[in-house]
Amino acid sequence: MAKKKAKKAVKKPAKKAASKKKAVKKKGKPVKKKAAKKSSVKKQSVAPKKRTTSINPYLTFGGNCEDAFNFYRSVFGGNFAYMGRFGEMPPMEGQAPMAESERNKIMHVSLPISQETILMGSDSSDAFGHSTNIGNNFSISISATSQPDADRLYNGLSADGKLTMPMNKTFWGSYFGMLTDKYGIQWMVSYDEGPAKM
Repeated sequence: MAKKKAKKAVKKPAKKAASKKKAVKKKGKPVKKKAAKKSSVKKQSVAPKKRTTSINPYLTFGGNCEDAFNFYRSVFGGNFAYMGRFGEMPPMEGQAPMAESERNKIMHVSLPISQETILMGSDSSDAFGHSTNIGNNFSISISATSQPDADRLYNGLSADGKLTMPMNKTFWGSYFGMLTDKYGIQWMVSYDEGPAKM
């Protein structure tokens, strides 16, 4: 008889606990099942961004490009994605060695302003036949989505214009060309197979 009473005593607290759970549900308090639902939500994979054509300003300076871009960085913030000097270029066949005064000038610099916009620039170099004057000290740089797209843009923009540098592979890895359109606007067209280097 004593054993039967002990068993009954054990069962009673379990019934009380079950009735407490029902009371919690009636009051509208959260229960453990909701937490289980949250954890069962599957994470969605993020698709890679599709490459799009982008247009950025390209500024040209007469030897003070580095000073100018340090100033722009102080205004816009951020860090240079790239800064290279003419002295880092490989020697070109049939061209005289570069003058020491040209070697430290900026060949290319890029300062990201936002996810979509990059401010780019360089010093002009008399060694490459380009001197900087107000009015010819900027270009519009286009990053194309493919090599055929770069050719299409270059051919379209150069109609009745002046070809400054035909589209070709460069030592820095881009498929690149420059032109002045029939309205006197300077353009740079490029395509990079990998992530954008500008």
